[in-house]
Amino acid sequence: MKQQLANTVYILALAKKSCAFNAPSVSLHNDLGNPPHVLRRNIVHPSSNSKASFRSLIGRNRSPHFPITITPTILHASDGSPNEEATDGSSSIRQLLGVKGASGTTEKWKIRLQLTKPVTWVPLVWGVMCGAAASGNYHWMWNPFDPNDRDVVLGATDAAKGFVAMILSGPFLTGYTQTINDWYDREIDAINEPYRPIPSGAISEGEVIAQIWALLLGGWGIAYGLDVWCRHEFPTVLALSIFGSFIAYIYSAPPLKLKQNGWAGNFALGCSYISLPWWCGQAVFGQLDRPIYFILPVLYSIAGLGIAIVNDFKSIEGDRELGLQSLPVAFGIDTAKWICAGSVTLTQVGVAAYLNSINEPYYALGLLALILPQIFFQATLLLPDPVANDVKYQASAQPFLVFGILLTGLCVGHHDWTI
Repeated sequence: MKQQLANTVYILALAKKSCAFNAPSVSLHNDLGNPPHVLRRNIVHPSSNSKASFRSLIGRNRSPHFPITITPTILHASDGSPNEEATDGSSSIRQLLGVKGASGTTEKWKIRLQLTKPVTWVPLVWGVMCGAAASGNYHWMWNPFDPNDRDVVLGATDAAKGFVAMILSGPFLTGYTQTINDWYDREIDAINEPYRPIPSGAISEGEVIAQIWALLLGGWGIAYGLDVWCRHEFPTVLALSIFGSFIAYIYSAPPLKLKQNGWAGNFALGCSYISLPWWCGQAVFGQLDRPIYFILPVLYSIAGLGIAIVNDFKSIEGDRELGLQSLPVAFGIDTAKWICAGSVTLTQVGVAAYLNSINEPYYALGLLALILPQIFFQATLLLPDPVANDVKYQASAQPFLVFGILLTGLCVGHHDWTI
């Protein structure tokens, strides 16, 4: 019994000295069948070396007198709250989509998919559709509105090109962006969300690095393949992919780490989710040969900056403690919510005014009709309490924004630029 107690004290002393991370709960079982004692450690500064030393410590001190086993437990965040699985039966789906409320898993393909956050692919896929619409050169297999656009072979070819462009923008390059973002956030996540795949140890660091390179190089390969398929003299899609990958890198990685600055980080996010996929879709089916093809997506990216601000309200306390200059931190909630509403609304009104100026009044009126509900939800949800209503506002207003982007793309694609 004395030997068991001595071993316990020795192990705890070494663990305290060598570990500065939020380790999983460790159960110590002795030969006498006594109830296990649970150790919990607060996060100070995570490091892979300390994890390794702790695991090697466990291995070195196993003995027949005092065997130690690691038992599956819930990892707790710095505020003591665990990763609570959704109780509506959606926890497995949430895990695959990379959202909160997910269930745990040891299957590597699921963990890899979770790192790419498939739920974030949707805006990029939509952006490709908007760019294809803006090209004015996308063909249907059977267009119910145009009897001259019913070439099945041509329509099937364009559908295949569009699908490949969506795979490029979604799973590959957005997957790369999300994985590299989690990689550079692994120390912060070890404090705030230690149950995420990287800080929890569900996937090794080597496997994460391999996934980053596979998605990046795979995406560039697909981009070049699209350029060859579309017979581009200049590899436009590849150039856009390289540029987007660079923005994704400096958004997450030091020393620039744009996400630390509210203006630069949020605008980079808006461009990545709106401008780049728009340009990709338009380059696949047409040409980027007019300034307006760049101006309109950039304007919508400013609206995207406003949408990104909404996501910052809920994390204002954590951002302030970590020294991140999000706009709610830099300007305060009251000012930031008006910056958010103004950037979303004024840019769309400007786009509507432009559509009217090129003699497309019906498209302009259609866009205004989509802006009005957004103003209503800003007045009733965002401005009264952006912290409490952030999710509800996003769910209520954002569909009108994205349909407005598609409407703008359709207008540009159907406009007669020879007039």
